[in-house]
Amino acid sequence: MAMVKEKEQNHNKDKKLLVGVIWNFSAELKLTFMALLVLFTLATLLPFLPSSFSLSTSDFRFCISRFSSALPLNTTTTATVEQSSSSSSSPTTEVKLDRILDNGVIKRTFTGYGTAAYNFVSMSAYRGGVNSFAVIGLASKPLHVYGHPSYRCEWVSSDPNQDPISTTGSKILTDWGYGRIYTTVVVNCTFSSLSAVNQQNSGGNLILHATTGDPELNLTDSIPVLTEPPNSVDFDLYNSTTAAATKKKYDYLYCGSSLYGNLSPQRVREWIAYHVRFFGERSHFVLHDAGGIHEEVFEVLKPWIELGRVTLHDIRDQERFDGYYHNQFMVVNDCLHRYRFMAKWMFFFDVDEFVYVPAKETISSVMESLEGYSQFTIEQMPMSSRICYDGDGPARTYRKWGIEKLVYRDVKKVPRRDRKYAVQPENVFATGVHMSQNLQGRTYHKAESKIRYFHYHGSISQRREPCRQLFNDSNVFFENTPYVLDTTIREVGLAVRTFELRTIGDRLLRTRQ
Repeated sequence: MAMVKEKEQNHNKDKKLLVGVIWNFSAELKLTFMALLVLFTLATLLPFLPSSFSLSTSDFRFCISRFSSALPLNTTTTATVEQSSSSSSSPTTEVKLDRILDNGVIKRTFTGYGTAAYNFVSMSAYRGGVNSFAVIGLASKPLHVYGHPSYRCEWVSSDPNQDPISTTGSKILTDWGYGRIYTTVVVNCTFSSLSAVNQQNSGGNLILHATTGDPELNLTDSIPVLTEPPNSVDFDLYNSTTAAATKKKYDYLYCGSSLYGNLSPQRVREWIAYHVRFFGERSHFVLHDAGGIHEEVFEVLKPWIELGRVTLHDIRDQERFDGYYHNQFMVVNDCLHRYRFMAKWMFFFDVDEFVYVPAKETISSVMESLEGYSQFTIEQMPMSSRICYDGDGPARTYRKWGIEKLVYRDVKKVPRRDRKYAVQPENVFATGVHMSQNLQGRTYHKAESKIRYFHYHGSISQRREPCRQLFNDSNVFFENTPYVLDTTIREVGLAVRTFELRTIGDRLLRTRQ
């Protein structure tokens, strides 16, 4: 009986195993049965087809050839593609395809379409004299590196009896090769000196004709860059005799670079109060907001704006055009030409830098001694933005301004450090970040005994207490860098605080880091 039961159990196991195998491969079996069914159907219908219907190997080759393209190896195939444009004179693009050279090298080709990078991005244009203008903007960097773009300036008078006049524009590339997708271009338009442009003051328009100079796709864009309404030009401003006798609106004007990032309201507060006091009543400050003037920083600047000491330009839209450092070369050149005839001297430096003259001097006496120069550069005093002086005790130190406690100067020997500069703007055609290379007149580089600037690198972008470590020593070696105690700016800290309080009151006392 036991043997019979064991055989029945084995038989049941075999049946279950067979059912399991069939179940696991049911999808494959169905596919196989369907394929067999299709084959049997075709075999049944084939005898009933007409004798004229046949398929040969040549027919199959013809079908396959429809999906492949044969290209001769040592020839260049070209195609002409018309550019969609409203202008009937738009040129065509010749498309060159890849080919294999005789030496076996595959020659690759590249064809441009569309306008991903603009030929010219206009920011501003200003009259620079009785017969000259300056146009400031951006242009495609690769175009200026690999092509030959050119500019032509045309003046179209509002008086219908006067014919348009034109001249070749002289381009100045100011960014020293730092450009990215776009590079800064200043176009100087100087017309014939026989007569003044718009001499009758009847008004008119300045047109810039920008030609790409691309050997394969040479396009010209006509751009209206400046409009002068009738009777709007004061020609005495550009007359050397009358201009010399007329006092400028400002003795000193500050042109700031693009401000971006999460700036510290307290550091900006210290910087503006210090320099408004330093440069005096006949000074003005032009700042450019590239995203850095958030609400708290604006509250710091607002009292000085209301007093007419600061002008703020919102330049955030320039972020669409990828230029070097938020297009600061374009920004400073716009500032130069916009205020060119309003100030005797223009200063170019950053908001983490503090200009200083020795105690025995004043800014007026220093500038008078440098009047014979069109430009002078200013030597840098690099300061630590992390280590602080603890001579007042920790509790009092943290309540002081940054310029009162960041007093350790970097004395590491280096080949050179960046300089900043000042210019007499009427002698300058275009400018840069660290100096101008496009001016008439002399440049002075040995002014360190007269004027310097203290640079607190990175402090402006720290939204926290700047002191990372406190010291009482005169000489400190910190993070492989030697420092010495330098209290030059600290010594005027109290005077700056007092000046701010007397000038705008206590409205900024609760300013945060």
